[in-house]
Amino acid sequence: MSHHKLSRREMIKLLSGASCAIGLGGPKMFAQGSSGQPNVCGAPAPTVTALTPDDDPLLDEIEKATFQYFLDQANPQTGLVKDRANVRAAETNNIASIAATGFGLTALCIGSQRGYISLPDARTRVQAALRFLWKKVPNHRGFFYHFADINTGERQWDSEVSSVDTAILLCGVLSCHEHFLNTEIRALSREIFNRVEWTWLSEDTPLLPHGWLPEIGFLPYRWDYYSELMMMYLLGLGSSVYPLPTETWKAWKRRTFEYDGLRYIGSFAPLFVHQYSQAWFDFRGKRDAYADYFQNSVIATDVHRRFCLELSKEFSDYSDDLWGITSSDSQNGYVAWGGPPQMGPIDGTVVPSASAGSLPFLTQPVMRVLRTIRTKYPGAWCQYGFVDAFNPLKNWYDNYAVGIDTGITLLMAENVRTGFVWKTFMQNKEAQRGMQRAGFAPYSSPTPAPSPQKVAG
Repeated sequence: MSHHKLSRREMIKLLSGASCAIGLGGPKMFAQGSSGQPNVCGAPAPTVTALTPDDDPLLDEIEKATFQYFLDQANPQTGLVKDRANVRAAETNNIASIAATGFGLTALCIGSQRGYISLPDARTRVQAALRFLWKKVPNHRGFFYHFADINTGERQWDSEVSSVDTAILLCGVLSCHEHFLNTEIRALSREIFNRVEWTWLSEDTPLLPHGWLPEIGFLPYRWDYYSELMMMYLLGLGSSVYPLPTETWKAWKRRTFEYDGLRYIGSFAPLFVHQYSQAWFDFRGKRDAYADYFQNSVIATDVHRRFCLELSKEFSDYSDDLWGITSSDSQNGYVAWGGPPQMGPIDGTVVPSASAGSLPFLTQPVMRVLRTIRTKYPGAWCQYGFVDAFNPLKNWYDNYAVGIDTGITLLMAENVRTGFVWKTFMQNKEAQRGMQRAGFAPYSSPTPAPSPQKVAG
């Protein structure tokens, strides 16, 4: 299949326009005001349950396999990681993703901690990656192009200088800064982070643009509604060299939705928007003036589970044992789909990273899904863990693993087991300063209500 050249966010923008035009749809869901109001997550949330002893062997198998992606599909001389890899056949694809590279740097922290790779080997790979990012990979004011040649670092597909993909990379860079007790790694990671000119990105607007193209300048889209944007704003607020003004945190809108009696901050977007920032930033037991974002992701994940159960009337494969839809491959190409409300031509496809990326939020329901996929659908498993997507109704199994989907699976599996990524990343003064300037403070979160077992048809 040919690779999509639109970013996930561009595809979501196109589809969300259609969603707005047709309305939210369905009697269970409605949207409310777009400006953030305190206590938007005050409704009872599902219980966050712990792992059982039976969960650890499966999670370890998943982590070992997903980590292998970031060994095999990275160039050890440049540190850049392939955007995707064919798991069924050899290929000559040389397209790296700067976001997949951020996940890959964090993967090296996890791998060395778990013993999947020796500490010296992991350190050598990280040193090579940071040297290459600092000296060789083209950037504009510290921000990197979305796609690059894995061997040379040169821009590919006329891609944009991407604000959010650079943010994901920086999260990986800062994770390495704290995990590897190495003078060169600490110096290079600081240089790479401090080179990023957040003030240029916010020069004319508190709403950060999605990116910049040398041919036309800034893209017309802004990070204006709740999504995976939190990591980007918090990193900018945490910069000591080019800090964002504090009003940027207040500028983006927090639209609230209600579905099946659960109220949460959301957007017209797939499930990954509730996951990516929280792979690194630890929001547990903290809130700003608007919300407890960890609890918000708990609710959003359970809402998505219920949404899939509603779809079981049309697609019989969806059940408590099998659910999860987020931007992914499909039998007909790459699709930015999800819900609620329904986005994209949902056809019964299951995306393992949709549930796996929410492991810390809805642990036992997600474990049930992952165990089902691993035991009942052998075609959905490969040398890098789960393939990107599969459709049991059509007997279709993807030929690809996708770097960022494999990455969110790995990071959230480790976080639910030990909190290692959270603890490591949050040692960075940039992360601490960003959350402090955004107004986060500890608080005692309300005791959540028990989660219903299943939504009636």
